Amino acid sequence: MPGSRTGGPPAQRPVRRPAVARTSRESGVLGLYLRARRGWDRPLTAYYLIFGGSLLITVLGLVMVYSASQITALQMSLPGSYFFRKQLLAAVIGAGLLFSASRMPVKLHRALAYPILAGAVFLMILVQIPGIGVSVNGNQNWIAVGGSFQIQPSEFGKLALVLWGADLLARKQDRKLLTQWKHMLVPLVPAAFMLLGLIMIGGDMGTAIILTAILFGLLWLAGAPTRLFAGVLSIAAVLGLILIKTSANRMARLQCLGATEPQSGPVDCWQAVHGIYALASGGIFGSGLGASVEKWGQLPEAHTDFIFAVTGEELGLAGTLSVLALFAALGYAGIRVAGRTEDPFVRYAAGGVTTWITAQAVINIGAVLGLLPIAGVPLPLFSYGGSALLPTMFAIGLLIAFARDEPAARAALAMRQPRFGRKRGTGGTGSIRSPRRWNTMRRRASAARSSGER
Repeated sequence: MPGSRTGGPPAQRPVRRPAVARTSRESGVLGLYLRARRGWDRPLTAYYLIFGGSLLITVLGLVMVYSASQITALQMSLPGSYFFRKQLLAAVIGAGLLFSASRMPVKLHRALAYPILAGAVFLMILVQIPGIGVSVNGNQNWIAVGGSFQIQPSEFGKLALVLWGADLLARKQDRKLLTQWKHMLVPLVPAAFMLLGLIMIGGDMGTAIILTAILFGLLWLAGAPTRLFAGVLSIAAVLGLILIKTSANRMARLQCLGATEPQSGPVDCWQAVHGIYALASGGIFGSGLGASVEKWGQLPEAHTDFIFAVTGEELGLAGTLSVLALFAALGYAGIRVAGRTEDPFVRYAAGGVTTWITAQAVINIGAVLGLLPIAGVPLPLFSYGGSALLPTMFAIGLLIAFARDEPAARAALAMRQPRFGRKRGTGGTGSIRSPRRWNTMRRRASAARSSGER
């Protein structure tokens, strides 16, 4: 072995450990899980899930509305893109509402609670006035606003109950009043029953079910005792049973659960059965976009309540599972926002919006799958209907605002710098400037970790 230049023994270099073990560990299933876990726990995960998930659902919904509504429009002697253009206009207006809601401070959201509630109640009263209210499919829940445009005030009642109920419970929690059952119920439950009564006068039980789910979600978030929660649930169940028993149409929908033939005895289950036919004929990857057979007059309400069935027929199991995954991600993000905040209003409002969207999606998809009675509620952000799309997009804007308002998310957003930063130097004419320094999150990662962020 040759010696060193000084004549002494050669220096012993430390033996480097092979990086094979670390590489295999990082590239294995465990490493993939750890990297996914670290990415999932980042402060902006909920923000990206809400924004990205709602955007994908809305865009895919526009595509499916265009595909599912063409035949219906042509049968009505209208242009094939008629319903799509109306839905696109509603989506553009809804995007403006979403952006506005996402930039509003929490105080302004709370200030809007009472005006939105008063406006929704006023419009729902106008629905019942002859000459103003319009009946659609047997339900008196619409107001004509000119031309072919109509609004459904009960859809805005969902948003009103969420904002007003969250503000009410937050103020009572600040005053330590939610430990008393009367303060937990009054005036929240009477106001909710007033909205339910106005909706049920028009015969729209589907929207009433969603409103009831929002009420239960708010009570659960407020920490209602089990006996109190069970009491309100029992009263709602009894009233629902009475409303079902006294309506032949609702009883027929209940009897169509699990039907496999369009005519199951004296009950006509045409819509429910053809929804199953559409899903069954789609296979794994579907028959192709625009190639649905059931939308050619066989499946009623193909672009509204049963658009999920057309999606299954044209995009197959892969398409329906993608829609389910997007709604699951949206629901998880809403729960995460509600669980990580210290502001009681944010917790109640985020929980109410999540309950609203999740319950409505479950009821719609369950009806298409034949697991639940057909309630006549649209799939949020997906089905045709501007009256349903506008308040839902405003509610999504609320979730985005709440996700951005988390302390860790605010810090992460504040650290985001333009990718191409300016040169640092003295700024004088002819001065020598230092080389360009790129402002990246990696350079500021150490400062972020001191505040508890990942």
